Amino acid sequence: MRPVIVMIDVPQPPEQVYDFLDVMAHHERFTNHYLTDWRYSGPGRGIGSCATVTAALGGTKADVTIKVVEADAPRRIMERNVSAAGRRVAHGIYTVEPLQSGGSHVSFTYTWVLAPLSDRLLAPVVRAMMRRVNRTAMRRLAAELDNYVSAAGS
Repeated sequence: MRPVIVMIDVPQPPEQVYDFLDVMAHHERFTNHYLTDWRYSGPGRGIGSCATVTAALGGTKADVTIKVVEADAPRRIMERNVSAAGRRVAHGIYTVEPLQSGGSHVSFTYTWVLAPLSDRLLAPVVRAMMRRVNRTAMRRLAAELDNYVSAAGS
């Protein structure tokens, strides 16, 4: 299946964006519209930080384990997502790039490594759902970054 890519530009510099994204618990703030029941393990940030969540998409629910497997501060975080009893494996990659005008360009790429037959048969629908929920997540991330930076400055 082809990857799903969503992006947004935010006024915060890459270091602040990365610092926020590096904390696994912060992801709950901007993805809880479709990922719920967050259970954390491992370190709170960086490689090895992990969460098991319940994903609700297309009228179905499934547990997903999300684990940070690569990190290159302040520009890239790669997560490995496993669900469907190991039949669905994907990578979620956050890339943070500086904008010439200041701020950051944040992209999230969701790439399937392994997908169950049902996902492959319904690929256009599955990709559309993933694009929709992750576009919403990017908008919510921008709002959370505003709150995060404001709170840090207080």
